[in-house]
Amino acid sequence: MAEELTRLLHAWREGDSASRDRLVAQVYDTLRDMAAARLRRGEGGRTLQPTVVVHEALLRLLGADTEWEDRAHFFALAALKMRAVLVDHARARAAEKRGGDAVALTLSHADREAGDGVEYDVLALHQALEKLSEHDERAARGVEMAYFGGMEREEIACVLGVSVPTVERDLRFARAWLNRQLA
Repeated sequence: MAEELTRLLHAWREGDSASRDRLVAQVYDTLRDMAAARLRRGEGGRTLQPTVVVHEALLRLLGADTEWEDRAHFFALAALKMRAVLVDHARARAAEKRGGDAVALTLSHADREAGDGVEYDVLALHQALEKLSEHDERAARGVEMAYFGGMEREEIACVLGVSVPTVERDLRFARAWLNRQLA
């Protein structure tokens, strides 16, 4: 499937709109699962729905002038776009209600061994990731791909051009750093 997605990405970038449509059809469920995993389950219509996150992220993603290398790079960029959608939504909600109904995320996905499921406000997490990026950009990118994109460590290693153990160290460091910043 990874090779098929990479082929579709390249065909789409060469102007084949049918490839774009097939690509979206193949990745839609995966993207929706990624979005659902990031959103706190809440009260019906009061929370941002995964479908809305995916649709907005796809609009931003499909409009981007990006050279896709492969499936992993596509999902890394999708994670970035989903983060932007969540942050924009949280900012809009905060502007409406001074922080009411803030979207919350867990940091447990990137460090499955911990399994603590602590929730953080998406704006606070975004600001902490910005600070982490100033300190360690690679760790921040790894966190973004793992938390917002649900990417596996092997995929993150491929995108970042590092080994899987390096990704694991970066994620452990980033998790500790973020937990300290967000405490």
